[in-house]
Amino acid sequence: MSVIRFAIVGTGGIARAYETAFQSLRSAQIVAGCDTNPVAAQAFAERVGCASYSSLSDLLNGVRFDAAVICTPPASHEAVACDLLRCGKHVLCEKPLAINSAQARRMLQVAECSGALFTMASKFRYAWDVRKARDIVLCGAIGDLVLVENAFTSRVDMRNRWNADAAVSGGGVLMDNGTHAVDILRYFLGNLRDIQIVEGRRMQGLLVEDTVRLFVHNDQDVMGSSDLSWSIDKELETFVRLYGSDGTILVGWNESRFRRRGESEWHPFGRGYDKIQAFRDQLENFCDAVNGTADLIITPRDALASVEVIAAAYAALEYARWERIGTRLEELEVVPLREVEEAKAS
Repeated sequence: MSVIRFAIVGTGGIARAYETAFQSLRSAQIVAGCDTNPVAAQAFAERVGCASYSSLSDLLNGVRFDAAVICTPPASHEAVACDLLRCGKHVLCEKPLAINSAQARRMLQVAECSGALFTMASKFRYAWDVRKARDIVLCGAIGDLVLVENAFTSRVDMRNRWNADAAVSGGGVLMDNGTHAVDILRYFLGNLRDIQIVEGRRMQGLLVEDTVRLFVHNDQDVMGSSDLSWSIDKELETFVRLYGSDGTILVGWNESRFRRRGESEWHPFGRGYDKIQAFRDQLENFCDAVNGTADLIITPRDALASVEVIAAAYAALEYARWERIGTRLEELEVVPLREVEEAKAS
């Protein structure tokens, strides 16, 4: 198979992880870096050994490439993705896919019309221990799933970071870390039916939430929860806990293990969370899908569903109540953009 040529759009912190992950890939290479900050774009290009661009139009008119990874702030995702897709470029867009459901749906419409591959990047779905834990659940080793718990908490000063500027990021910790949490919960629970959010004190004086607790039910009333914070560190060894009628699975940062009911010994598995492995496997799956040799692990409809859950989460936070989550996954219907335009014209 031919090597897939990638452009990285947005060369900030998250692009560094992709930069490292690409080094071990045989199926892909970075041929361009693009950033509105020309100094950052040039520094990225010098490290990688690729072309440098400071605007998307220059990139599209410059080096030849097949696909792009979007690593820009969330508020720009729709415009950047749609411009790339209309030019026939395959797009892997960093989470969150968009800051609202309308944007996400428009992105999927443009992707469908373009015929290019399009989906959201969400690294924890590709973490080996997370995938192994799901296999253990599916084989019935811990019985029926009763509760899924997740926690992403760490002390990070967000006062001067774009992630805490709602105009750029779309929200606070619920949008930022919450998108990862939602994808993990959906991975184990399937379709999420309703959601509730409890916000804690804003310790950093931000205009957005910095500590929340998230609660969900799936269609079978199985519970899920997530603790999200930029202001506390719960100092947990695990980031996912799965409780079943016949056992428990603990997915940890450094070690994962499970135990069936009545057993005294834990059964270890995996090697803990490996960020670069997760990024590499994510890229490999995307490249295989481009080449037609595999299906996407995270589909465009998965990506849209994650945006729907976060939208419902913010409604739940605003109205202090359980909120029904958008549309059911199987009911999500993306109307081709050409049909939308024809309807408007008529």
